[in-house]
Amino acid sequence: MKPLEDVRVIAVEQYGAGPFGSVHLADLGAEVIKIEDPRVGGDVGRYVPPYAEDEDSLFFETFNRNKRSLSLDLTTPAGRAVFEELVKNADAVYSNLRGDVPAKIGITYDDLKHLNPAIVCCSLTGFGMTGPRSKEPGYDYILQGLAGWMDLTGEPDGPPTKSGLSLVDFSGGYVAAISLLAGLHAARRDGVGMDCDVSLYDTAIAMLTYPATWHLNAGFTPTRTRHSAHPSLVPFQAFEASDGWLVVGCAKEKFWARLAVVVGHPEWAEEGSPYGSFAGRQERSQELLAQLEEIFLTRTVAEWLEVLYPASIPCGPINDVPQALREEHTLARNLVVETEHPRYGAVRQVASPVRVGSEPPTYRRAPRRNEDADHVLREVAGYDAEQVAKLAADGAFGPAPSEG
Repeated sequence: MKPLEDVRVIAVEQYGAGPFGSVHLADLGAEVIKIEDPRVGGDVGRYVPPYAEDEDSLFFETFNRNKRSLSLDLTTPAGRAVFEELVKNADAVYSNLRGDVPAKIGITYDDLKHLNPAIVCCSLTGFGMTGPRSKEPGYDYILQGLAGWMDLTGEPDGPPTKSGLSLVDFSGGYVAAISLLAGLHAARRDGVGMDCDVSLYDTAIAMLTYPATWHLNAGFTPTRTRHSAHPSLVPFQAFEASDGWLVVGCAKEKFWARLAVVVGHPEWAEEGSPYGSFAGRQERSQELLAQLEEIFLTRTVAEWLEVLYPASIPCGPINDVPQALREEHTLARNLVVETEHPRYGAVRQVASPVRVGSEPPTYRRAPRRNEDADHVLREVAGYDAEQVAKLAADGAFGPAPSEG
């Protein structure tokens, strides 16, 4: 069995952050039943351009592989009845909605515990379910600004800069998955479920980590550094070579000693040198880095790597995305996987980095909207054909077909 094969999650999710968190659970074997609102055409991620046609998009494929889909209108009594039947046979209800919405639509633990006392209700919201911003929608870009990330990113004389990836969304997804699994462990141990109030805002603030500690305890104010330099370790930054860029980092004195030899200045690491300690290099970082930058410009990236790698100095090229996906190590770690899709044929995408046990994970394409209705309604909820027909007539799965 896969690690989470005995776990069933009812996911009221859409777009990026929520589906990113649950896709790792699905990859680990959990049955993730994705509830899609038929009134709006299901998950908005199905329509995200540029690679989208009808209800198929490569964006949606990225975040929804290995899941099941059920169209369900939770605003109707019949749709709510189906949802509650699913809750009885599930381990968790997972959502990513605005902070005040889970309580409004009745998917918190207090709303569902009478159906299943051990249900875990994990809500990933923009700002959490409490606090002055709880009713606001939360988007990655806005949160990178609010949490100080953009102020720290970019060159010192440039504008505040967003990360090239939606890291608040993705980190929030991971935090939600961890929270859900912790809640599930406790519920199985104690027989009592709970709410997991996870927010993108909390995630973004928490990821300030040690700069926040420095500020809260010593008044440190983080600032942007030239060429993405580490705030305290010198040298540890991007350097420009004659044909591109690379990162070189000396997080330990032994690495600095090796680098000094490689760049032709072994005396820089000797006892008595002004650059011979972490403190000395930081104090004189401007003059030292100016010299190092001149030296790195004298060779190509490949030529530098040819001498840095054998010297066991932490380093690497600054790849573009195509280069990163072609990296030998990317392929050796089986990080590019393939699924078959009726529209796209073979769809290649990156694998989940979550590794548990020795069995390689398997991947199935993302579901078409409502593709798994028969399985979910019959096998999970236990309805027969007559009951399903009655629910359909009552609008549980979308507008009932008109007569005549």
